[in-house]
Amino acid sequence: MAHVRLPIVGPEWGRDSSDSPADLRSRGTLQFDGGASVLDAYARPLLDLRISVTDRCNFRCGYCMPKSVFGPGFEFLPRASILSFEEIARVAKVFVGQGVRKLRLTGGEPLLRRDLPSLIEMLAPLGVDLALTTNGSLLVEQAARLRAAGLGRITVSLDALEDAVFRRMSDAEFPVARVLDGISAALAHGFGVKVNCVVQRGVNEDQIAPLARYFKGSPVAVRFIEFMDVGNHNAWNRERVVPADQIVQRIARESALERVTEEAFAGVAKRWQYADGSGEIGVISSVTQPFCGDCSRARLSAEGKLYTCLFATDARFDFRQALRGGTSDEQLAAAVRALWSGRADRYSELRQEGATSRPKIEMSYIGG
Repeated sequence: MAHVRLPIVGPEWGRDSSDSPADLRSRGTLQFDGGASVLDAYARPLLDLRISVTDRCNFRCGYCMPKSVFGPGFEFLPRASILSFEEIARVAKVFVGQGVRKLRLTGGEPLLRRDLPSLIEMLAPLGVDLALTTNGSLLVEQAARLRAAGLGRITVSLDALEDAVFRRMSDAEFPVARVLDGISAALAHGFGVKVNCVVQRGVNEDQIAPLARYFKGSPVAVRFIEFMDVGNHNAWNRERVVPADQIVQRIARESALERVTEEAFAGVAKRWQYADGSGEIGVISSVTQPFCGDCSRARLSAEGKLYTCLFATDARFDFRQALRGGTSDEQLAAAVRALWSGRADRYSELRQEGATSRPKIEMSYIGG
């Protein structure tokens, strides 16, 4: 078995320091507060399910949906091909039964899906962490309904604070001020809020310090993400990657930072808090410091196909076909256990070894 970095997992996860990956694999599941999760080939538990509710978006960010590909003639999924809210809720319940403790709604832009709060009302009784990732363009109008429906956390994609840079990156005639208003609305309605910024050298690296400065002293944590080679059309090359270490250094020039110790499988960001207690920032370093060993995420496309890696080439299972073909929940659960136990994805580590040429699913299809 190829080496994958595995985190130290404390006793609260049902593992002590003498447990090896082989020990964990022999058990097949990992115990933790609230239940047990099936393990994959590298002893990674299934804890997170990202659910794309639409493949459409009103922005055309170059690293996700460049207008040259996703232009006026692009054919998005027809409505009949997309999972209904009832189908999504059924799949989510199956995954929660197999150990998933986090559900995140994504897109495309999820707030374009009509009556999304109704789906949230269906998912909230599952009793897990329920979150949503959005570009923030419709938050002012929808924050109140989302909160009333039971949504707990929101992540807003915001790649620049300067309006001209923001418009250039989103390739949309939409003011950054409106996104900032959406963040304010989310905070006013009691959401936990994070901001994600994809950093590209020569494009928006000069926005790192202003973004950190703007949210310092607020409840909002900013996550800076290394530019990744997701999909096949974002013109990625390593020279355009600003390493996470350099991002942290830029912010530390203005404000002293202290590293925050993360729990195993708690998330992919490396977190830093301001020494004066005025908030935190994080960096997601998929390119320069791969974290495949900590990945506990599965991804469901809007049409019901399951992917076990952000950089996947093929779907592992077609839930739409299974759901509409009469498959029982017990059979779906067995399929989830089987496909996750055989999961061996570690693309970011393979990239470090030079493997970057294979085709990959588009990020707009399965969410970030």
